[in-house]
Amino acid sequence: MKQQLKVIGETGTRKIKQFDFENWHPKTTLGRNVKSGEIKSFDEILASGHRVLEAEIVDALIPDLQIGLLSIGQSKGKFGGGKRSIWKQTQKKTKEGNKPKFAAMVVVGNRMGYVGLGYGKAKETVPAREKAIRNAKLNIINVRFGCGSWEGDPAGVNSIPFAVEGKCGSIRLKLIPAPKGTSLVIEGECAKILDIAGIKDIYSKTSGHTKTKSNLVKACFNALKAYQKQR
Repeated sequence: MKQQLKVIGETGTRKIKQFDFENWHPKTTLGRNVKSGEIKSFDEILASGHRVLEAEIVDALIPDLQIGLLSIGQSKGKFGGGKRSIWKQTQKKTKEGNKPKFAAMVVVGNRMGYVGLGYGKAKETVPAREKAIRNAKLNIINVRFGCGSWEGDPAGVNSIPFAVEGKCGSIRLKLIPAPKGTSLVIEGECAKILDIAGIKDIYSKTSGHTKTKSNLVKACFNALKAYQKQR
């Protein structure tokens, strides 16, 4: 059984690789239990509290996984006028010259409640992206949906049932339930996280240095994690 993965970035959705379940050789006990069929859903892993150490476990248990690249960097431009970029570049000055490094932030999900956020850094862009994808898979949580308005259908799945707050650095981000048809009233990169999780309507309130995109998206993901703990 081969599973197709998709990546959503600046150029839209495209396939990046296939997961071959038959040729997968697990390295952990949890992975072997998934391979043998003892564990049949990712909810069982979350309920047991086991730590996922193999990204292939996620590939095997969560079908139709999608990957989104978040724009946390900025390309070079005069007077800070560069465009937003999915690569965050830093440089270290040495006697041998400048040594650049690239970082990427990735969100994964299936638009049905599962979502994960990962950060990767390497000397080249592709290894940085692969590290971010792997870390995002190892950091997946399950978000339960709810109705965003008391006037709507109590069994609705368009928003979250109550307000939650997440923080990272100086940034405070509050997610507020919204009625059906509101759409995602939130910063663009955070909207990618909520969209790939499956949330359709939301209000938000932020404070702090929100121009630091990496901290902003982490605050958004931390809010979803806080919601998971309170439900």
